Amino acid sequence: MISLPLPHRLLIVLVCLTPALSLTAAEGGRPNILFILVDDQSPQDLKMYNPKSTLSTPNLDRLAAEGMVFDGAYHMGSSLGAVCTPSRHMIMSGRTVWRLPVSPWAAKTSPPALEQNTIPAVFNRAGYATMRTCKMGNSYEAANKLFTVRRDASKRGGDAESGSAWHAEQVLDYLKNREGTKDTTPFLIYFGFSHPHDTRDGRPELLAKYGATNHTDESRPPSPHSLQPELPANYLEKHPFDTTHSDVRDEIGVSGVWKRRDEASIRNELGREFACSENIDEQVGRVLKRLEAMGELDNTYIFYTADHGISIGRHGLMGKQNLYQHTWRVPFIVKGPGIQAGSRVEGNIYLLDVLATLCDLTGIQAPASSEGLSFRPVLEGRRKQVRDVLYGAYAGGGKPGMRCVKQGDWKLIRYEAPDRGVNETQLFNLADNPDELLPEHGRPNLAHDPAHAARLAEMQALLLAEMRRLEDPWRFSDQPDDRLPPPPPPAAKAGKGRKGKGKEPGK
Repeated sequence: MISLPLPHRLLIVLVCLTPALSLTAAEGGRPNILFILVDDQSPQDLKMYNPKSTLSTPNLDRLAAEGMVFDGAYHMGSSLGAVCTPSRHMIMSGRTVWRLPVSPWAAKTSPPALEQNTIPAVFNRAGYATMRTCKMGNSYEAANKLFTVRRDASKRGGDAESGSAWHAEQVLDYLKNREGTKDTTPFLIYFGFSHPHDTRDGRPELLAKYGATNHTDESRPPSPHSLQPELPANYLEKHPFDTTHSDVRDEIGVSGVWKRRDEASIRNELGREFACSENIDEQVGRVLKRLEAMGELDNTYIFYTADHGISIGRHGLMGKQNLYQHTWRVPFIVKGPGIQAGSRVEGNIYLLDVLATLCDLTGIQAPASSEGLSFRPVLEGRRKQVRDVLYGAYAGGGKPGMRCVKQGDWKLIRYEAPDRGVNETQLFNLADNPDELLPEHGRPNLAHDPAHAARLAEMQALLLAEMRRLEDPWRFSDQPDDRLPPPPPPAAKAGKGRKGKGKEPGK
């Protein structure tokens, strides 16, 4: 018999025990996770949020009827024009918007090797089988590659191979392999789609259903059709002022719309959005049906959400680079063990709360780097919401850019970019004005009403408090300049940076 030193003998014991520990946990019924993420979808597209919507989503409707719908789910914001990039980093890591590896202050505020404390790494260590399919790019690559099985590709075409069905096939194939090998390890499947993000090339029969065409002629608008979705209540032909990034690609370069905001272009593009979204609903239904046939559905938490909302004509905008409710909010539905069917809550959650919540539901210790709050108490009916105040940011264009804060029914949005001549403030009471209608719609801006001066001051103070708490690296010109110190400029530009309120440090 070979005698080994004590440390080597201990290592062998631990290695031998690991499979047994995982098997015991699986037999104990640890829940599975199916996390479904779509790319660019406003809650207002879905009937559960907007009963007037003509979008058909029977599988999502069933998910909502059997689970819980969140009216107050939000992404925290972005320092980039590609809003999905920080959003997906927040989902993976549980970090707030200014404390991400992609934030301007990453060296100061983001811990090293953060990817080792993201969803796939945490669940891999806990003995879960992890699988991912999603789009390529504008995401958290260091975390994405940690999924045990990864099948990513951008699929925005109009047939089964080039569209959303491809992502569903990857999940179905993975489940088939599990079934074939009789694998009982609990799973976490990150089921992502590339649609309904543009280019919104829908399947022909679904485009026809919504009276839409894959319009390609920039010189003229598409033809109107009676089956196209109606214009949203807050539609405008043009946003009334520069949003600090009105020339971003999403506002001038979306194929099929470009700079147009005429009724025909917007209704056609909404039809394309709906065609892509109904296709996603079909693919979700296929996966849910397979889980049910496998006997896995009752022990699986199913999450459905989007990385952020989208405008498509609302307020005269097309993209996601704004903080109106149709874009700052996200759809959010959860079904699973212990969740009351047909329930509805405000929630007041961020997408960055997902990691903490998944850990809480599965009995896993959330990593210390996560700043999110578990909303398990909301899912179990013990609380209605997890926070009182919500903060949103967009600083992908002129700085400081846009900020918003919401408390109860009151919401403040501020816009400032001195280099673009932008300085605007909006105050909304969402109970009275849920669509955030503007003076251009015939509704007054409450920020200009002396009767609401006290409320305006209160919301401005609340915004500053949140900016300080979250280490927002910019300030508006009427706020104290107590930001984080600017990072050192790149060597080639040393000594050329300038500081100042309303300016991005180092630029």
